[in-house]
Amino acid sequence: MNDRKPPVARAEQQVTDFLKQVEKHPSPSHTGGGRLIFALDATASRQPTWDTACQLQADMFTQTRGLGQLQIKLCFYRGYDELRSSPWHQGADRLVKAMSAVTCLGGHTQIGRLLDHALEQHRQQPVQALVFIGDCIEESIDELCQRAGECGLRQLPLFLFQEGHNTTASNGFAQMARLSGGAHCRFDPNSPEQLSKLLNAVAVYATAGQQALKQLSPSSALTQLRHQLEHPRR
Repeated sequence: MNDRKPPVARAEQQVTDFLKQVEKHPSPSHTGGGRLIFALDATASRQPTWDTACQLQADMFTQTRGLGQLQIKLCFYRGYDELRSSPWHQGADRLVKAMSAVTCLGGHTQIGRLLDHALEQHRQQPVQALVFIGDCIEESIDELCQRAGECGLRQLPLFLFQEGHNTTASNGFAQMARLSGGAHCRFDPNSPEQLSKLLNAVAVYATAGQQALKQLSPSSALTQLRHQLEHPRR
């Protein structure tokens, strides 16, 4: 008898497990709000997910309304040795404008440079969380884990959302998340609701800590996500 869970059930369980991990984290320190680095792989294969993330990012500001001022910095890498970052944004309009102007280009991953940039931002003023969306690792996992460990020492947790099932990436992201005090979760690229749920959860955590996340999860976003997974659109 085949007792393997169907893909939808496995996806729901991974999102639920991820939220439980986040709720166990100590609340980040704040000085009037949260700062979150929103980082994405913008190499050639990533355009569909980039477009989805562009549509969903406004929800992060909506979910944290009333909890404190959320600031988001967009970071991405693409092409040949190109790593870019935006100013800190306090609203969705400018962030979506910045994201809409980006076209994904072929190239190798630059996660190490991305983490170096995040650590520099964190030294200047504390950053409560870094969210990364990607599907592969083309760098030394040992070196990335070294940087992730430094993030952990400096209390900058990494929340790594993986599209697909690349085994090397899964192992690397899981180790990096553990060393940084963050979390790793795979998501279904065909379910924008899953990605939205994950982004919103970390935005709430970065802005107001785990207590606010516990209040959010069972009441609105998690219920909506489960409904979408249990009753998929046809």
